[in-house]
Amino acid sequence: MTSPQESVPPYTHPYIPNAVPAVRQAMLEEIGAASVEDFYADIPDGIRLHRPLDLPAPLRSEAELTRHMEELLSRNTSTRQALSFLGSGCYQHHVPAVVDEVVNRSEFLTAYAGEPYEDHGRFQALWEYQSMMAELLDVEIVNVPVYDGFQASGTALRMAGRITGRRRVLVATAIDADKLSRICDYVRPDHDVTVIPVDPDTGCADLDAVREALAAGDTAAVYADTPSALGIVDEALPRLAELTHEAGALFVVGCNPLTLGVLAPPSAHGADIACGDIQPLGLHQSFGGGNAGFIATRDEETLVAEYPSRLFGLVPTTVEGEYGFGDVAYERTSFALREEGKEWVGTAAALHGIGAGVYLALMGPQGMREIGDTILALTAYARRRLAEVPGIEVPYGDALHFADFTVRYTGGKTAAEIRTGLKERGIFGGVPTGGHEATYCVTEVHTKADIDRLAATLEEIVK
Repeated sequence: MTSPQESVPPYTHPYIPNAVPAVRQAMLEEIGAASVEDFYADIPDGIRLHRPLDLPAPLRSEAELTRHMEELLSRNTSTRQALSFLGSGCYQHHVPAVVDEVVNRSEFLTAYAGEPYEDHGRFQALWEYQSMMAELLDVEIVNVPVYDGFQASGTALRMAGRITGRRRVLVATAIDADKLSRICDYVRPDHDVTVIPVDPDTGCADLDAVREALAAGDTAAVYADTPSALGIVDEALPRLAELTHEAGALFVVGCNPLTLGVLAPPSAHGADIACGDIQPLGLHQSFGGGNAGFIATRDEETLVAEYPSRLFGLVPTTVEGEYGFGDVAYERTSFALREEGKEWVGTAAALHGIGAGVYLALMGPQGMREIGDTILALTAYARRRLAEVPGIEVPYGDALHFADFTVRYTGGKTAAEIRTGLKERGIFGGVPTGGHEATYCVTEVHTKADIDRLAATLEEIVK
């Protein structure tokens, strides 16, 4: 006869999947893992916690939870409350009220991936977004957005690797450290990433070094950003494309889509695959969030077949001669292929695509030209004005910059010290990129007076 304690089964948490010990053990045995700990072997020990989370005592009412969360959120200071010159991939732009009005409609905000599928409004909205992005990028194919521009870059490079069958990826322009880290993590199973240092005097691609690296014949793709992490619009892109194609590789170019009202798109430079983040197109910063990635190519079967993400287009229905909006070549996605898919694709960031589509429709070609011209002019003024501050140098003087630009502090204080000094005075600015270097950013929301205030504050701090 068993005791009452012996008959009680092990506790199973009602809200944690696969918490039943027998189910968990069967799953571990199926995949050949000794324990759940095996799944975390790639995470460096130095960044692991090694202790339980320091969580507060449970809150027993909705009112208590609301008060607690509001207290936590009140500690944030947003770029709407302070004068901000932060950029480097997440930019402060004006978001027209109609963008928020449309994306917050219930049929868009609450519809999971477009279900129910008789709701073609979501599919059509994304098709319209893809169409306008294709026009902006001067290509035929643009995907439904993936999570962010970093993933879009990684996916574009893996697409190139599947097409060429080669392993090495070359990065030819200055690249943001966070983006490089994400790309390396994403492509690591299939590719090795080699970063070619840029010319230290010009900040542009070192064509001789790229040519030498390509001579090995093992390169799947050459990657370049325009503007680069230094904010430079590199005039060497067409030549990079030529060198890349001569070596039998594909040219992948990341770009800020907001530049394309005034600058040529990657396709004009010979890019086989363009990619980037649509955050500048009507998406709020959201404390570092609000990102979504695009991938764009020519309408060639070899390229289209390697898209792992969804593509929406006009598709026939069961009624003769009738068309609707839906998935194109659905069979190539992981939704159809499951574990046999080329890459896993989840819900992604489709709502942000609708927001970007509304923004593009509002702006139109003239609006995109005007905002591009405005940012170019403000960037030039900011670089010129900060160069006048004693103890500050603004390098790469001859290169065209868009939004982001680099400054060097020569007065002795570090970039971190100066950034702290700015924050104490109500200004966010200067993302440190070295001990005495930082990246600043201006957009259409800044005024000449804002830039003059930054210059005056920097002069005070640097002295």
